[in-house]
Amino acid sequence: MTEETGPTETAETPKPAQQLLHHVESGSGTPVVLLHGYTIDHRLLLPLEPVFAARRGWRRLYVDLPGSGRSPRLSGPVTAEAMGEAVLRFVDKVVGDEPFAVVGISYGGQLARHLVAERGPQVLGTALIAPLVKPDGERTLPERQVRARDEALLAALDPADREVFTSIALYQDDAGWNAFRDHVLPGLRAHHREDAAELLKAFLLRQVPESRFEAHEGTHLVVTGRQDHMVGWRDQLELLDHYPRATYAVVDGAGHNVHLDRPDTVHGLLGNWLDTLAAQRD
Repeated sequence: MTEETGPTETAETPKPAQQLLHHVESGSGTPVVLLHGYTIDHRLLLPLEPVFAARRGWRRLYVDLPGSGRSPRLSGPVTAEAMGEAVLRFVDKVVGDEPFAVVGISYGGQLARHLVAERGPQVLGTALIAPLVKPDGERTLPERQVRARDEALLAALDPADREVFTSIALYQDDAGWNAFRDHVLPGLRAHHREDAAELLKAFLLRQVPESRFEAHEGTHLVVTGRQDHMVGWRDQLELLDHYPRATYAVVDGAGHNVHLDRPDTVHGLLGNWLDTLAAQRD
């Protein structure tokens, strides 16, 4: 597929869960696996597409994790290890033995690090956006903030939508709602709720990925939001010892969905990451 044709959707037949995860593919060249967060789907990461579309040579694979979007559910216990194994199967099937890069946001950041631990020499680098690092109760979190709030807008929303929007959004205004409605809400509505509840009981990998290797020499990017009250920005600094060629950025005026709150900043950082990878690849 050429860059100009735009995204196309691919999926295997329904169940069992051993089937290929649903994904949206665009472009050609070096594979980039993009992994979304908890209880959402690949549409959260589509706002990053303009960064790739401006550059040739990248085959984007926007994945729906098990039980999310249009992907099959896991056939056994829903654990972090099972999620990681499903992603590994996807990579082995769709990417094969090619070198590839990974973008992971929130929970997907943990799975991206798992890929580094499992396929280290094959991974060119990762872009970790608001990545999950610590379990709930052990995170260093900033105080919850709201930078903008439109009471008339909020009053007009469906109560269920308003509740989840206001629990996450730093900007509770038209711009914030439009981004949330288009890129977050569809996945929230599509995920399997029983599986999500089960995953919470085994949310983090039993082995921290970085405990399985000393350092990864790929090109890495870690982007956090200064006002991210869900995973924070301080704990992610601990990753840098294991990624000696990592760029770390904490973005002011951004919450957990840092790429929606500050798209220009995140696009610039991601573009620089891709250009660095391309220079090394070429």
